[in-house]
Amino acid sequence: MRNFLQENDFQKEEVVQIFANAFDLKNTRAQRPTKDLAGQSWGMLFYKQSTRTRVSFEVGIRELGGNPLILDQSSTQIGRGESIEDTAKVLSRFLDGLIIRTHGHELIEEFARHTSIPVVNALTDFLHPCQIYADCMTLLEKWSEGNTSLEGLKGKKLAFFGDTSCNMANSWILAGALFGLEISLCGPESFKPGKEIQQLLQDNNLSPTWNFNPDPDAGALGADAVYTDVWVSMGCEEESQGRLQAMQPYQVKDSTFESARQDCLFMHCMPAHPGEEVSQSVLDSQRAILFDQAENRLHMQKAILSALSPHNS
Repeated sequence: MRNFLQENDFQKEEVVQIFANAFDLKNTRAQRPTKDLAGQSWGMLFYKQSTRTRVSFEVGIRELGGNPLILDQSSTQIGRGESIEDTAKVLSRFLDGLIIRTHGHELIEEFARHTSIPVVNALTDFLHPCQIYADCMTLLEKWSEGNTSLEGLKGKKLAFFGDTSCNMANSWILAGALFGLEISLCGPESFKPGKEIQQLLQDNNLSPTWNFNPDPDAGALGADAVYTDVWVSMGCEEESQGRLQAMQPYQVKDSTFESARQDCLFMHCMPAHPGEEVSQSVLDSQRAILFDQAENRLHMQKAILSALSPHNS
């Protein structure tokens, strides 16, 4: 039984196959021949609101022949104090897999310890591995004309602007170490990457490929892609005023790309807030590939679920 809680939970050869399958699933979606989840029921447990994550997983499970079951904290006994252990053991008796979108990463790890079915990280405050895999797929489409080889990511530079301690920044730090990307982090000193992601690299013998620079004029120098995320994530609303003020110099705008490569792409995991982390003109530009990223969540997650399917393990 396998889980996908962080980007390095798959072996390198498995990642190569997952990316190849994601491209194949996208190219053959009109025929939809794959039924890797036929007869299976997968639960989707949400502690946080969702649009892209919920829709892409629910549609993906159905297209793979499975049955998605939407759960949330407030409509289950978790909301009334039932333990994670008991909940996990009960759900394992009913389901073939469990997808969780939550706050603390320790919660999803606890679920994984007590289930006997695959657990998928659909986002925690620490990592967002499904988004990163889909984003890397999108970059390969743009940089390598759809070539599934992960070699197409090596040596490329991605600049991340804003809160460089957030889950997306952490996931890019991990992806950079796994796939050979140079990750340039640009944001306030008070929002630098934390010790937890650095410890994760160390524990897994992964060499860091990231650097931090608080100078927004230098952050995008030579970048092949610029990425940003919301400045006030779910659960941080009480900090909104301070965050908005601290992050203002790191808004991605047209001038951000002056020092980047001419064909530099703009990425955002959405939802975007025009006028905060990114200007409307950048969102409307030809370099923005947000909706390609969003679409590829579906294809990549189908490939991940297929790899984790109890019938394929």
